[in-house]
Amino acid sequence: MTIRVLLADDQTLLRGAFRVLIDAEDDMQVVGEAADGREAVELAKATRPDVVLMDIRMPGVDGLSATAAICGDPELAGTRVLILTTFEIDEYVAQALRAGAGGFLGKDAEPTELLAAIRRVAAGDPLLSPAATRAVIDQLLAQPAAPQAPTAAPERLAGLTAREREVMAMAATGLSNEEIAARMYVSPFTIRTHIHRAMAKLDARDRAQLVALAYQTGLVPTPHPKP
Repeated sequence: MTIRVLLADDQTLLRGAFRVLIDAEDDMQVVGEAADGREAVELAKATRPDVVLMDIRMPGVDGLSATAAICGDPELAGTRVLILTTFEIDEYVAQALRAGAGGFLGKDAEPTELLAAIRRVAAGDPLLSPAATRAVIDQLLAQPAAPQAPTAAPERLAGLTAREREVMAMAATGLSNEEIAARMYVSPFTIRTHIHRAMAKLDARDRAQLVALAYQTGLVPTPHPKP
């Protein structure tokens, strides 16, 4: 199965480098290039990519607005957005996750890291390391929620089974499916099933939003900011 990738970055040379790297992979194909957020949204509707590699800082419509538009479009439910950011953690990451992004990656990442990130996000898994998860969620909770965002009351988790809550809590600490499986003595497939069922019950678009809900509902204690 070929992963269809849309590139959204205002730097032509960088887009060209990404295209060469991605098209060289047997399981990936670049289906379009956008120089700004508006074009990214239009091309996403036209090409229906699996992953949009989205820069945040672009002229006109920025990457955050484009991410919200893409993730909020029911016709693009199968499209994931991987945000590119200059720093591993910055003030835009929380907004990007709220907008529906499936993960984020620093622009200084190695080529192998970028390719692995695209595959991971395309599979529906978040691109959040344990350390990054805690820092991102801390920023997410520190910022006021968007007016249209629902209140994440603890009662929202009432429909989850005890095992789904347990797996959700472990995922919120940044553990991968394999790591959770090892701790619970089950298969990674079983963990993935629990994750997907929890996402469906909570109407979470992807695992990143499921992680955010774990903190917002109090299932996992809010990480304290570093002094």
